Amino acid sequence: MTSSNAFEQAFGFARQDVTLGNWREKPFNRWAFQNVGEMVRSTRIPALEGKVESAPVDLAGLLTEIVDINGRNESVAGFLERSSTDALAVMKKGRFVGDWFAPEMRPEARHIIFSISKSLTAILAGSLEGEGKLDPNAPVTDYVPEATGSVYAKATVRHVLDMTVSLDFEEAYLDPESAFARYRRATMWNPSGGSETLREFLVSLQPLDEPHGQTFRYRSPNSDLLGIIVERASGQRYAELMADKLWQPLGAVRDAFVSVDAEGSARAAGGVSVAVRDLARVGEMMRQGGVAEGGRIVPQAWVEDTIHGGDAVAWQRGTMTNLFAHGRYRNKWYQSANAAQAFCGIGIHGQWLYIDPKAEVVISKMSSQALPVDDPLDLDNVAFFEAICARV
Repeated sequence: MTSSNAFEQAFGFARQDVTLGNWREKPFNRWAFQNVGEMVRSTRIPALEGKVESAPVDLAGLLTEIVDINGRNESVAGFLERSSTDALAVMKKGRFVGDWFAPEMRPEARHIIFSISKSLTAILAGSLEGEGKLDPNAPVTDYVPEATGSVYAKATVRHVLDMTVSLDFEEAYLDPESAFARYRRATMWNPSGGSETLREFLVSLQPLDEPHGQTFRYRSPNSDLLGIIVERASGQRYAELMADKLWQPLGAVRDAFVSVDAEGSARAAGGVSVAVRDLARVGEMMRQGGVAEGGRIVPQAWVEDTIHGGDAVAWQRGTMTNLFAHGRYRNKWYQSANAAQAFCGIGIHGQWLYIDPKAEVVISKMSSQALPVDDPLDLDNVAFFEAICARV
C-alpha cells in the first residue's frame, strides 16, 4: 500500500484535495486542523527539552455510560462521535484520568484551538501586567501608536481584553465577500487577493456610534491586536514570549505552533496549535490560581479577576446569553455562572477548555465540527462537560 493510498484510506480524500480555500471545511478539516503548518505559515513555540509524556489513560470505562445531554440520553462515545471530536483529555485534581483520540488523530498531534488562542494570549497579558510592563487601563495607542485614526484610538487595553470595543465588524465566517473574508486574507488563512498585512488591516478598522465599554461584542481582531500589544509591551516576538511566559513554565511536553502573516505577526486570536494534554495543563494552571510546575505564571489576583470579574451588564447587552444566560467575559475567558462556577475558553469548530473548580476537573476537547458556530451543539457540549465532571 502506498503512503498516498494509506492517507486516502484514513481520511477519505487525497492530500492534494486540501487547499487554502477549503482547509476549514468538512471533510478536509479533520486532517487540516492537525496540520495547520502545511496550510498556513507558522512559527514554533518550543517546550522545554527532555519532557516526556506519560501514556494515555484509557477512557473506555466511561464511553458506554449514558449521560443526559439537555434531555437526550446519549452514550459518551455517541456524543464524542456526534460532536466530531478529535481528542479529549480529562484531569482530576491535577492528574490525567482519561484520554480519547479519534482513529485519525495521534496523541502527540498538535491541533488548532482557534479562539482558545485568545485565552492564551490574555495569559501573556496577565503575566506582563504582573511584571508592571503592561497597564490594562492604558490607551491602546500607548502600545500601538499607528492605531490612531482607527476604532482603537479611544480604546483602552481593558476594552480589548474584555471585548467591549465598539468595533464595526461582524464575525461572518461563511461570507466570502465580507470584511471577515478580507481579515482572513490578511492573516494568510484564505487565498490572497492583495498584500494587506494583519497589522494594516487592524489599524484600518472603524468604530460604531457607541462608546467603548458598554457592550460585549465578540470580535476576533481585538485579540490579534492584543498579540501586537503584548509584543510591544515586552519587546519580544509572540512565539518567544509565549515560550518564556507560559509554555515552558507550564511544563508543556510538546512544542506548540502559531500561524503568522506575511510580516510575521502572530494570529493571536486563533492561530495556536497544541497537543490536547498540554491544553489541559493550561486549564489546570488556571484552576490552581496561576501556578504550574515551573512556578507562578500569572498573579493569583489576575486569575481571580478573570474567573469572577467582568461586566455582567455588558454581557447581557451582547449576543451570547443563549450560551451562558448569566455569564461574563473577562480577560478573554468565559464565566458560565453555573452551579460549579465553571469557566472556559472556546474556539470555533468545537474547541473547548472547560474548568470546573468545584469538581476539580479540567477537560480539553478538540474537534472538527462542520460549522464554525453551532449554537445547539455548544449547549450540548456544556451539558456533556457537566456530566463528565460529575462522573470522574
